[in-house]
Amino acid sequence: MRLKIAVLAGDGIGPEVTHEAVSILKAVAELGGHDFTFTPALIGGVAITAHGSPLPTATLDIALDSDAVLLGAVGDNKFNALTPDKRPEAGLLQIRQALGGYANLRPSIAYKALSGSSPLRPEVTADVDILFVRELLGGLYFGAPRWWNRETNEAINTMRYTRDEVVRVARVAFELAAKRRKKVTSVDKANVLEVSQLWRATVTEVAKDYPSVTLEHQLVDSMAMHIMNIPRNFDVVLTENLFGDILSDEAGVITGSLGMLPSATIGGAVNLYEPVHGSAPDIAGTGKANPLGAILTAAMVLRHSANLEQDARAVEQAVNKVLDAGYRTADIARGSSQTVTTQEMGKLVHQALVEDIDRRQSMHAV
Repeated sequence: MRLKIAVLAGDGIGPEVTHEAVSILKAVAELGGHDFTFTPALIGGVAITAHGSPLPTATLDIALDSDAVLLGAVGDNKFNALTPDKRPEAGLLQIRQALGGYANLRPSIAYKALSGSSPLRPEVTADVDILFVRELLGGLYFGAPRWWNRETNEAINTMRYTRDEVVRVARVAFELAAKRRKKVTSVDKANVLEVSQLWRATVTEVAKDYPSVTLEHQLVDSMAMHIMNIPRNFDVVLTENLFGDILSDEAGVITGSLGMLPSATIGGAVNLYEPVHGSAPDIAGTGKANPLGAILTAAMVLRHSANLEQDARAVEQAVNKVLDAGYRTADIARGSSQTVTTQEMGKLVHQALVEDIDRRQSMHAV
């Protein structure tokens, strides 16, 4: 298997967690005899500092010439005075649009070993396994017109969707649900917004092509409550861009930390992979960052771009093994757990992964 991966480490803790994810991918490549190449490039605040743009042309060219893009995080408070189109986050929106991925997959899994890390009761989070499918190229983040008139103190953003945009992301959700527990929960605000009324009608229409999958609709405000008190009721959650951003971040409470959440954006020319968390500049360089979201994102690279399902599961099992052994980064540390640094956590997962792959290869050789 050959795979060209563009590595956009970004800002803050991005380089630290991305380093650990790349280490995992290199281990899989070496042990499996795969040819993975890694090309670094700048995005976000570091790109503004070096090139005056949050997404330099050279970075975009490297991304478009790759089979997958692995992103750390973008954002730096020193750029807050810039207009939104000039800030580091603009580079993220631009690359998403350029790569064309419209379906953002965000798993939220309650790890048994982390039941004490969530503020929710263990009986609430037990066995939770939600997959958010967030539409990524429409809605308020990309709709026009959008502007801020500082003289009149007036600003506007536009929520806009077409039927075709809803259809394509809905099909992704139903296809995934058909391979899981066969349930899709579509989230909207159809009691108020015309865009949501289009969304609901279109998803209902698409559901007819998937008779084995149950469809339910939820208003976003009630869904925000249900994720916290009955999360086990949900399998695949389908949302538009803004709602998906907020709800999937809220689901970080289930795992105990945003640092545990990976994501993959599929459907475009090149898949884009990034942990859900932000750049957290306040802890950059301290060794406190949780690399598990980035490492689990690497597993999604293996699953969705390399088609190496067994290796993807091996990475996920290695994370589980390390957590079961009681190791924690600062964000998920509780009680008698052993707190480790970013780098130490990465090495522990790397070791568990290598042991698992070696054992598997030895069994096949017998």
